Amino acid sequence: MEGDLQKSISSRLNRRGDRSNQNPQAKDFEVGLFSSGRVPQDYPMKIVWKKGFVRLVLVGGILWMLLILIALLFHIWSCQSSVSFLSAMCNKESKVYTMLDTMGLVTKPHRCPIPVSNNPDKIVIPTGRTSDKIVKKLLYVTEDEIPNNSSQSSPLFGGHLSWKQREESFKLKSNMKVHCGFIQGGGAEMDPVDIKYVKKCQFVVASGIFDGYDLPHQPSNISIRSKKLFCFLMVVDEVSLKFMRENGTVKEDNAGGKWVGIWRLVLLKNQPYDEPRRNGKVPKIITHRLFPQAQYSIWIDGKMELIVDPLLILERYLWRGKHTFAIAQHKHHRSIYEEADANKRRKRYARPLIDLHMKIYYYEGMKPWSSNKNTISDVPEGAIIIREHTAVNNLFSCLWFNEVHLFTPRDQLSFGYVAYRLGDAFKFFMFPNCEYNSLFVLHPHTREHSSPIEWVKKIDELKDSNLKESRGGLGLFTPYPADLNSVVLPQITRTSKAG
Repeated sequence: MEGDLQKSISSRLNRRGDRSNQNPQAKDFEVGLFSSGRVPQDYPMKIVWKKGFVRLVLVGGILWMLLILIALLFHIWSCQSSVSFLSAMCNKESKVYTMLDTMGLVTKPHRCPIPVSNNPDKIVIPTGRTSDKIVKKLLYVTEDEIPNNSSQSSPLFGGHLSWKQREESFKLKSNMKVHCGFIQGGGAEMDPVDIKYVKKCQFVVASGIFDGYDLPHQPSNISIRSKKLFCFLMVVDEVSLKFMRENGTVKEDNAGGKWVGIWRLVLLKNQPYDEPRRNGKVPKIITHRLFPQAQYSIWIDGKMELIVDPLLILERYLWRGKHTFAIAQHKHHRSIYEEADANKRRKRYARPLIDLHMKIYYYEGMKPWSSNKNTISDVPEGAIIIREHTAVNNLFSCLWFNEVHLFTPRDQLSFGYVAYRLGDAFKFFMFPNCEYNSLFVLHPHTREHSSPIEWVKKIDELKDSNLKESRGGLGLFTPYPADLNSVVLPQITRTSKAG
């Protein structure tokens, strides 16, 4: 037995040895390209070259992708750098930056340096006015046409604007006559002493406080030249004027004008709307109607404290780039439909009325913002508006106000729509939001605004209810000349946690 076992083991060892001797160079073939083993002479050289070429392409591709990534990161970093040399290299209007921003790869700074001139005394003010090439003469409707079937018997500040009149107002002509507020008997009257004062104002810094939500904040860093050149006009209602007298210092000059520091108060009597926010749109949007002699105006919300000389602002945002209208980009939203969604979540107005407002715009061809559009964004940060009062800019302001008069008072929802309807005829400069934050110091309201209509969730709650406004937003309750029930609003992709 032991002899047979030894013979079996010996036989197996011999067979293994034979198999190994059949291919004595097998191990050489298993040698890797980067090992120290020697490649035999009969190894096909084309395989060596093929493997080497593949590895070379892979390594080159990886290096190329790393270079592109480094370049993109440098581009983002330079755009956010506080170093003037690096920030000057950045092109924030490029498609690359827009793409990165859309993907959420760009962290937007809260404040960034504003490339303003150093000395307002050295700024050269352009002579004359920018020529009007499309709309040369603009007139305004002053008398209201009250429909026979209207429940409103008295004139409205913005007029009983019909759907046909609204549509006609977007058709550009050399001579135009449009609704633009200030209908006779509609409210918002100025005192004669204020009318006389503002006639001398060609350069205006305007602001407004309604229903006592703020107190005037005194601008800082204002040059002597700008103090002489600009009128600082604060539009107020009776409630706010009383609040200022009780909580501040209101002085009266020999002519009867009322002052709080540098601000000349302009009182509007008989408020045209039930909603204070809608009243605030009068001086904000149709500034040229309140101050018809003004050639340039800078609007700032009442909660803002101006910290940059207004002459530097005009030079930076209008004259340097030969613009006539400038407004800041919204920090979070580019699409009006996303902004509308945020308004509903934050209860800025009745949710069903916001939806109806957006359905009208979507039916009329207003698409959600995309990088294919000619504009940086469809949603502005409306707390600052810088403009030269040209005919086409005044027309835009009128049409913008008409939308606020007819629909919701959320002017950020209607700005992009009016710009879309006017097309290339209305050109504007939308500057970065971080610059907007560098122009002002933001102060909180003295109290938070709240209106019962903001809590409405269903349209049925507004029927036979005192929640509905009586003088504004009537377009939302006037039968629209098309079926809006079949309109499905685009799906909202929330690009920001902020509202």
